[in-house]
Amino acid sequence: MIKSKFNVVLYEPEIPQNTGNIARLCACTGSRLFLVGKLGFSLSDKYMKRAGLDYWNSVEIKKYDNLDELKAEFPNSNFYYLTTKSKKLYTDYKFKEGDFFVFGPETRGIPEKILKENDKTAITIPMLEGQRSLNLSNSVAIVVYEAIRQNA
Repeated sequence: MIKSKFNVVLYEPEIPQNTGNIARLCACTGSRLFLVGKLGFSLSDKYMKRAGLDYWNSVEIKKYDNLDELKAEFPNSNFYYLTTKSKKLYTDYKFKEGDFFVFGPETRGIPEKILKENDKTAITIPMLEGQRSLNLSNSVAIVVYEAIRQNA
């Protein structure tokens, strides 16, 4: 049984189906979902709603205009930034309840400026060299379940 709660942050997500799948994952893991910045779809998008099925009432979702606003509300929390541009593996970190995992838009990733400002907590999921990136909802699942495993 899952006891620990984590926070998933989608920075400017573009694909409604991914956000719907991630909302479903958050509902099943007790994680909160934060949507930050300009979304590439409407929150009423039929594809997002379909991907989330009937889990929408079971997930806490909050919308923020920018990351600074979110971080100001949770000043004592750890924020980890998932990117293909880091050499630091997500498995090398010890996550704790309440941590935030920030994922960038599907086609661009987290902006360089944000990654540079948060270099110490920019982490990656290993992949074969030459590959671009994993699907966003798969990446969220990998990291959230590792955090849950560590805190079981």
